[in-house]
Amino acid sequence: MTTTVLISGAGIAGPALAFWLRERGFAPTVVERAPALREGGSAVDFRGEQMTLLKRMGILEDIRAKETAMGAQVIVDPRGRKVAEMPSVFFSGEVEIERGDLTRILYEHTKDDVEYVFGDWITGLDELSAGVEVSFAQGESRKFDLVVGADGLHSGVRRLAFGDEERFRTDLGFHTAGFTVPNHLGLDHLGLICSVPGRTVMAASGRDGSALNVSLVFTSESIEVNRRDVEAQKKAVVERYADFGWEVPALLEGLGDAAALYFDSLSQIHLDKWSQGRVVLLGDAAWCAGPGGSGTGLAMMGAYVLAGELAAARGDHEVAFARYEEKLRGPVKVSQKQAAGIGTFLAPKTRFMVGYRNFLYRVLGSKPMTKVFTWITSRAANAATLENYDAPVAAQR
Repeated sequence: MTTTVLISGAGIAGPALAFWLRERGFAPTVVERAPALREGGSAVDFRGEQMTLLKRMGILEDIRAKETAMGAQVIVDPRGRKVAEMPSVFFSGEVEIERGDLTRILYEHTKDDVEYVFGDWITGLDELSAGVEVSFAQGESRKFDLVVGADGLHSGVRRLAFGDEERFRTDLGFHTAGFTVPNHLGLDHLGLICSVPGRTVMAASGRDGSALNVSLVFTSESIEVNRRDVEAQKKAVVERYADFGWEVPALLEGLGDAAALYFDSLSQIHLDKWSQGRVVLLGDAAWCAGPGGSGTGLAMMGAYVLAGELAAARGDHEVAFARYEEKLRGPVKVSQKQAAGIGTFLAPKTRFMVGYRNFLYRVLGSKPMTKVFTWITSRAANAATLENYDAPVAAQR
């Protein structure tokens, strides 16, 4: 009988795992709390070994067709004067795509033979001798052989199987917010970055020239906002940036009409073990590193390894989970180390630190530093090697 696997989360890690599980003879089901695929979102990039994975999945050309094709990022001061310029590879890697577009591509490549359940979520896990009885908020209980939590930083599966999030989450002292407004700046495949102590604004326009993608990073030790209260989050952003200057007043005006807002802390997840019985975690649910840690690519690499080890172990989850964790622990450590100080770099806390960061941008953006710079930005991406697993093996219980 084919091994059934329930995956919580239809973002990127979940559908990527479903892709490889299906290829290797498993029967995956993906459950997603949102009523439909989440559109939009910040851009994600791939580089190094991750490009090989995209080719192996057969989705690289689809991604290139939707890539942002972003050019340079220009650092400006609060008066709009150019301070430094960074080549596209620093922020955009070898290929960059908006998160929603990547999610759609993964969904289109799996929807015909993977079961997707939208508008529902897991509320209970009861492990039995030969499977897991899963309770849902909307649908009836079902039994699966294995359960995977690929549901992000605030993973519900992790909470049910391992305990409260606070036990495993380390906040880095910053928040980030992202939204889209009309491109009143007229940017064309170009990004602008402006910082004052403790706050940074990034505005960029790529493939869709009519839209301006705005990302904010700011110190946030005292911010406590319900992560499901969008209006309270918008209010917090406005209060924090009201006196920023530059182009921010117009951006904040557009925030009021923005269809969606991403708002969360910059945090990392540290677990001694990523599995508990027949339940295993993947991506941010297991090891969230934060921006700068090549998180999306590493999550997709993790999906490839997890599916490959399950197939190699012929469905023996204890063996497969142990091998999966053994092979990903090292790369995750590199990713988390690289991302640990990103908040301070993106939103320096003092005027001196802002000036010093801008100086580093000028140095790293110079032609003589290109190779060094490329090596620095590719460390996390190349930390996980892409193994050649055997041909697909029908997974048997």
